[in-house]
Amino acid sequence: MNRHLRTAALATAATLTLAACSTGNEEPTTGQAGEAADECVIGMTQINQTATFFTQMNEGAQEAAEAAGCELQIANANNDSAKQSSDIENFVAQGVTGLIVVAIDVNGVLPALEQATREGIRSVAIDAELEEGAVDTFVGVDNEAAGAEAGQWAVDQGLVDGASYGVVDARSSFIQNQREDSFREVIDGAGATFTQAVDGENVQEQAATAAQNLVTAQRNLDFVYTTGEPATVGAVAALDADGDTKVIGWDLTAEVIAGIDSGLVTAVVQQDPRQEGVEAVNELAAILDGEEPAGFIPVPITIVTADNVDEYREIFE
Repeated sequence: MNRHLRTAALATAATLTLAACSTGNEEPTTGQAGEAADECVIGMTQINQTATFFTQMNEGAQEAAEAAGCELQIANANNDSAKQSSDIENFVAQGVTGLIVVAIDVNGVLPALEQATREGIRSVAIDAELEEGAVDTFVGVDNEAAGAEAGQWAVDQGLVDGASYGVVDARSSFIQNQREDSFREVIDGAGATFTQAVDGENVQEQAATAAQNLVTAQRNLDFVYTTGEPATVGAVAALDADGDTKVIGWDLTAEVIAGIDSGLVTAVVQQDPRQEGVEAVNELAAILDGEEPAGFIPVPITIVTADNVDEYREIFE
């Protein structure tokens, strides 16, 4: 079955049995090495299981695995790059036929992935692009280009010239650093004044505290730029909806939609994490069926504002 038929099968699968899939909270189960040689058994290493972005990605991957006849096991790295490498090593020892990697540290996972490649295990990266040759295919957004696109949107909306801003980021995240750097390059060149960046550590509670510290230290910010879901949700929790400081950031949640409704959130860069999970599993299943790797499967972004947020409400109810 080719990848297009798999996608059609996924779309027509009205009821999916997910009980056999991992919840993502346990360690990868250990089986006999090589036992899965004639099967489609996919090990997926996920950054965390608290962000809606990642749980939606998992749901898409689970649905696609069921439709493709693959077994999917998800290991939760819980924001720990060392654990993520260990999870990959465990999947290799287990004898999975494919790997999906949502990398915390794009360099830190490379030794474990090299071991997987030596064992003949095919792999796909989602969200964070790894160095060329590390995996068969990358599925996701061009984060550097998307950050620049968000910056240009803000310029075009007249939000930048003469404005002061701060950033809530996640220093350990390579892709969030890309989103920050490219956004800042565009808007700084258009007349914005950068004040300060604070590290939300990719954890919502930490990001809320960091955002509060930012607006306390910088009292006249026109907006705060947030580089990922925990930072955006944290900023929404920390900032006053009636205040002058607005949020431009990444990744919708129910809380962020409420922020758009209140006027606190001006715009959000929205990816499609569920589709990323679907595409990654379909790509691995196709490769295991003998098809050539796609190399790169782009997933576009949408800039969500009060004008188009209604299209997303049902997803986050």
